[in-house]
Amino acid sequence: MGSVRWAFRCGSWTPTRSEWLHAARCIQPEEKERIGQFVFAKDAKSAMAGRLLLRRLVCERMGIPWSDIRLERSPRGKPYLAAPLKVTPDCSRPQPWAWSFNLSHQGDYSVVAAELGMQVGVDVMKTTMPGSSSMSEFFRIMTRQFTGYEWSVIQSAGSERQQLAAFYRHWALKESFIKAIGTGLGFNLQRVEFHLSSEPIPEGQALRQTKMHLDEEEEEDWIFEESLLDAEHHVAVALGPPDKAEARPPPSSLPPPATFTLLSFSDLISMASPLTEEDPTYWESFERKAESPQRQRDTHIQ
Repeated sequence: MGSVRWAFRCGSWTPTRSEWLHAARCIQPEEKERIGQFVFAKDAKSAMAGRLLLRRLVCERMGIPWSDIRLERSPRGKPYLAAPLKVTPDCSRPQPWAWSFNLSHQGDYSVVAAELGMQVGVDVMKTTMPGSSSMSEFFRIMTRQFTGYEWSVIQSAGSERQQLAAFYRHWALKESFIKAIGTGLGFNLQRVEFHLSSEPIPEGQALRQTKMHLDEEEEEDWIFEESLLDAEHHVAVALGPPDKAEARPPPSSLPPPATFTLLSFSDLISMASPLTEEDPTYWESFERKAESPQRQRDTHIQ
């Protein structure tokens, strides 16, 4: 299959000592060090799950042995496979460089999306109240991130919670596109405008009806899939051509949009092999971390 959509619920993961130390042994040493520097356990867990998701993807779908996987980051933070690649011989398997993949973690989930022969970007957003300001002040601060049309859709969504859900839905769509093209903070988000379907997104299904306008013209080369992991978490996946010169099938000929499969910790490490020795101090450091900032615990929408 040419599509992967996996999710892991970090928010309900309470790793045991053996789980955390084993996970740390199965990622690259520099990533282990980076994750250890997070102040809060929530962020460390999300980052750890993200690395394990990526490594399982590369091992399972691209045929590269776990111990030979070398993941690097672009200057803008997008993960990619570093050469040289040691691929398990399999004539039926696409070459690793034919895949595009992207990772996101926010709220209670880490997610990965991958696609054969297309650019891919993914973003997950949790509907939460702004931490230190009212919703109206939050919207005012974010004014420049959306077009007038998008704001009209967001602010006419209904209740305060429905407006926030519409805000985060638009934000996830914009982030998925930015991540797919590998552009950072320098991109003017008002250049892209999303036109959403009036049909609500049902849990357990993915919709592919949203349209994007770039510089006021509809972009037919890009497809956007939207789904809900649960009532609070919206995911957007951006799919685009590898480059302007390469044609791809029109949307009508693509397979139905893929839904996200929820993986367990056992799933994450089912193909893993340790890369380093066990470091007991890594667990001791993790145990001392608070779960999350107090502000995040106080602003959860019921």
